[in-house]
Amino acid sequence: MTTGSSIRGLPIEISGLSKHFGDVVAVDDLSFTVEPGRITGFLGPNGSGKTTTLRMLLGLVNPSAGQATIGGKFYRDLPNPSGQVGAVLEATSFHPARRARTHLRMVARAGGHDESRADVVLDLVGLADDALRKVGGFSMGMRQRLELASALIGDPDILILDEPSNGLDPQGIAWLRDFMRYLAGEGRTILVSSHLLAEMAQTIDDAVIVSHGQLKAQGSLEAITSGLAGACMQARSPEADRLCSLLDQEGIRFRRLAQDTVAIDGVTPEHVGPLLATNQIVLYELSNQGADLESIFLELTSGLGFGDVSPSS
Repeated sequence: MTTGSSIRGLPIEISGLSKHFGDVVAVDDLSFTVEPGRITGFLGPNGSGKTTTLRMLLGLVNPSAGQATIGGKFYRDLPNPSGQVGAVLEATSFHPARRARTHLRMVARAGGHDESRADVVLDLVGLADDALRKVGGFSMGMRQRLELASALIGDPDILILDEPSNGLDPQGIAWLRDFMRYLAGEGRTILVSSHLLAEMAQTIDDAVIVSHGQLKAQGSLEAITSGLAGACMQARSPEADRLCSLLDQEGIRFRRLAQDTVAIDGVTPEHVGPLLATNQIVLYELSNQGADLESIFLELTSGLGFGDVSPSS
């Protein structure tokens, strides 16, 4: 869990949100909450309704039903919105002849912010040495950083990012992970949509998984990867034969990994621990081998999911 010394962000609340484009249901009765001081991953396959949800949150698309609010207010009702919410939803068509600093000064001026913020955010995203370069010569990764700088121009308490790792090399992705962690550590609210599951598993505190516009799971990353049926316990015991016999009697799925090691599927420590103690099974080791985020994601979004997971307290 990542929390800052103080909470400066606001919660994002999605409640019964739906969006229909003719006969196509893009978002279907979606509800979840994003808490300040944490990085929440918004995960789902292409076409699952992630971008449409973010666009409704930012007032760019009108919902068919439900609502999306920031600190209890619609985006359109926020005073000085760019000073409270920074967003990167899609690639901006930068003027190729415009210099990075000039572009950011224009963004600052449009949002009513001091133009000196341009140099501050250039430094934040590692583009200080490129301030006078024309954007037309920027790589895709540099453009992504410039997008992020634009979102940060008003020093917002909330950051909403749609696929921010696109175009970044491995070093850039590692930098982005540390940067988001730094911002969340200041108490800001971070909502990030991504398809890079391995990277998200190293980055996020909480996850919201959607498919076909519907919520499939939400909660802390730990709860989702260890509290679902895809998790397993690994037991090492000199009485592995008796352990397997007990599990078979209880109807619990297991796999024999070695002479003294058994993988017990679909159980939690709270379930299997007392069972083994009651039957006096000698243990050398009992460890939680929670399912990884990718396997959870694939099972949930293939229609074979475990059911919704509520946020842990």
